[in-house]
Amino acid sequence: MLLTVRELELREIRFDRVYPGEAVDLGGTSFRSKQDLRITGVARLLPGTDEITVRGRITGRLEGECDRCLETSPYAIDQEFELSYRPAPLGPAEGEIELTDEDTDVGFYEGEGLELLTVLREQILLWLPMHWVCCEECRGICPVCGANRNRGECCCRPAAVDDRWAALRDFRPSR
Repeated sequence: MLLTVRELELREIRFDRVYPGEAVDLGGTSFRSKQDLRITGVARLLPGTDEITVRGRITGRLEGECDRCLETSPYAIDQEFELSYRPAPLGPAEGEIELTDEDTDVGFYEGEGLELLTVLREQILLWLPMHWVCCEECRGICPVCGANRNRGECCCRPAAVDDRWAALRDFRPSR
């Protein structure tokens, strides 16, 4: 769904769209969506400008690979957002440009307007955790044999410790 400046000049646009999970590319992450993702909200054009503001909510369910045990586990999304988009500048800027705090909260669009699927994808990527674990109690995989420790104990022995550092293990500096 394209939110065009021309249409926004006439009225605000309310949206309630469902995108199939496979339509949302989360490339570069261990997350994927096998279920539909829903985005609802409203888009407005700020009076006298070409700045588009979008406010809404995204709901859905993703699947992510646990960083400890490598098993797939669900990740629920139910978040609100509020964004501002300005037209992208034409051509390169001359010299250095100082960014203000306000500039870091603004996105840019090219052409006639803003694609709603782009907003959905950007927000989901921003909300994804950098380190995902399936549960706090996750024991991960065995570094020796690679068995999932959540399913049971493995018979591996811990790696031998290098005794060259044994003298330093009990060392306590004097104060």
